[in-house]
Amino acid sequence: MTWDIHNLFRRHAPGMTRSLQRNGINPDIAADLTQDAFVRVIAKPPGQAAENHNPGAYLYRAARNLGINHKRREALIQTVPLDDEEAINIADPAPSPERIVYSRQCLVQTHQALSELPERTRQAFEMHRLGERTIAEVAEELGISTTRAWSLIRDAYRHLVLRVDVL
Repeated sequence: MTWDIHNLFRRHAPGMTRSLQRNGINPDIAADLTQDAFVRVIAKPPGQAAENHNPGAYLYRAARNLGINHKRREALIQTVPLDDEEAINIADPAPSPERIVYSRQCLVQTHQALSELPERTRQAFEMHRLGERTIAEVAEELGISTTRAWSLIRDAYRHLVLRVDVL
């Protein structure tokens, strides 16, 4: 590519940014999209046909296309402005102490329920669910048919559902 990106950036970036702003894009986003246009040209240079044409027009078109894509994405996303008081009350993504205790109780119940299962049923369930083996692999390892392996795993699931308190 014979384009001098540095000089093109100095000459055209301010105008590209203003053009994006006139199309309703906020100044910070417009500056980012302008830089993205240059990054894309550096990462994937235009073909031979574009080299003999106006590089400024090519860059303006790239920035315009990025602006259109940005507006389309923004139209799909619903945003709600929050004032400072609302921002303080945003939920913490960490589980509550009650949820932690409840989860631990369910884990203890699961462990107890698994220990109540017949050995072969427990093995089949653990190999399938915890060992991430397919039913065919479980059947082969236990020396049983795939139908029997599925029956054992199904029985284990049924037992767990009855014994563990899940929301």
